[in-house]
Amino acid sequence: MSGSPGDSQIETGDPMGVLARYKVVVFDMDGVLWTMNDPIHHSREAVERCHTAGARVFYLTNNASISREDYVHKLARFGLITDTSAVITSAHTTAAILSQERPDARVVMIGGPGLRQELETVGLRMVPYAEGDSVDYAVVGWDTDLSYQKLAQVHGAIVRGGAEFIATNRDATYPDAGGRTLPGGGSIVAAVACSTGREPRTIGKPEPHTLRYILEVAGCAPHECLMVGDRLDTDIAVGRRVGADTALVLTGVTTAADVAAADPTERPDHVWEDLRDLR
Repeated sequence: MSGSPGDSQIETGDPMGVLARYKVVVFDMDGVLWTMNDPIHHSREAVERCHTAGARVFYLTNNASISREDYVHKLARFGLITDTSAVITSAHTTAAILSQERPDARVVMIGGPGLRQELETVGLRMVPYAEGDSVDYAVVGWDTDLSYQKLAQVHGAIVRGGAEFIATNRDATYPDAGGRTLPGGGSIVAAVACSTGREPRTIGKPEPHTLRYILEVAGCAPHECLMVGDRLDTDIAVGRRVGADTALVLTGVTTAADVAAADPTERPDHVWEDLRDLR
């Protein structure tokens, strides 16, 4: 099947070739190129075929816990050589949007060092919340060192400090090795939403900010872009929102049964067992 979201099924290759249609190919990373620290078979060769075909390659992730520099190093470990200009994270996009809105804003955050680095790089001030403080933003991302104290800080900043609640992403799960999953950033966002009674403004996929930024940088029309991911609710959804073509690989969170059960409007243009079929 090719180009018919309502009839998505697992493909075994497109005789006409997929890559010839696109100027830009955007890869999600976790569950597509690797799971945790284990590379997924055929991913390096697929990226190399994109370069050979003349397509510009970008890497797009909702994971805000590590920096773009860290991703460049991780990609290099798997034989994928790039630089930070080709790596777009929800942390980077969050920092760019918030710094444009309120330069020098005061921010309370939950998240990893990558999120803190991106926010501080653009001049946003990371502060602890104290009673009586005024805070501009409470930013919540994936944090493997989550504590009750961090939740309490963000709760206070939102409920009593006037902070706007910002979610880098709302991924409920994170792909682990062996087909397992872990709690994702969305599970932490849900805890904050529950305690505060507030819903956040979300920056990462499926919101269109990150993919639209890539299209602007590449000077590419949506139909000239292929978004490759492993999640219907983020990767495929963001591609469909901006008008890009979409391909789902079954190496991460989503199963073939999930695709079959999805509403036809939520299905990808292509469904592949893995990246061997990206040609």
